[in-house]
Amino acid sequence: MVIKNDLVKFIEKQIEIENEIVRSLEEALKDLQNPAVKGVLKGISLDSVKHAEMYASALTLLTTSTQALSEEQLERHRALIERHIRIEAELINKIDSILPKVDDEKLKLLFMAVLADEKRHHELLRRVLEILIRGETITEDEWWEVLWKNVPFHGAPGG
Repeated sequence: MVIKNDLVKFIEKQIEIENEIVRSLEEALKDLQNPAVKGVLKGISLDSVKHAEMYASALTLLTTSTQALSEEQLERHRALIERHIRIEAELINKIDSILPKVDDEKLKLLFMAVLADEKRHHELLRRVLEILIRGETITEDEWWEVLWKNVPFHGAPGG
């Protein structure tokens, strides 16, 4: 098992590396003329921004106590994520339908890269809905259970 301090150091180093990738690619993109290469490298740069944010979130989860979501917050988060799951599914279907009609290998490469990202996004959103949101939520019933679980006689006479 990884010791917490080692994990914190690992995450902090990964954030530094991802930020360096972003700086390096942004500098290189200034002089790049090829739109396909520029687009791919910009996508990688944006992924590195995303990775740094995800590592920062992991660091927060590891080093601080998070407040549980209320049922109202859960519903707002759930609605947002479910909406984006539907959007991702639509995008996947659209790309899947156009891909067989594309003969240009350069375009096909770009579309396939986008498709792979969309599929990963779709699965990640499903897992976020399943794990992160539910794991951070305390329902009203759970609050009552916490309040009454260890109370003798649960408010009945004799306690």
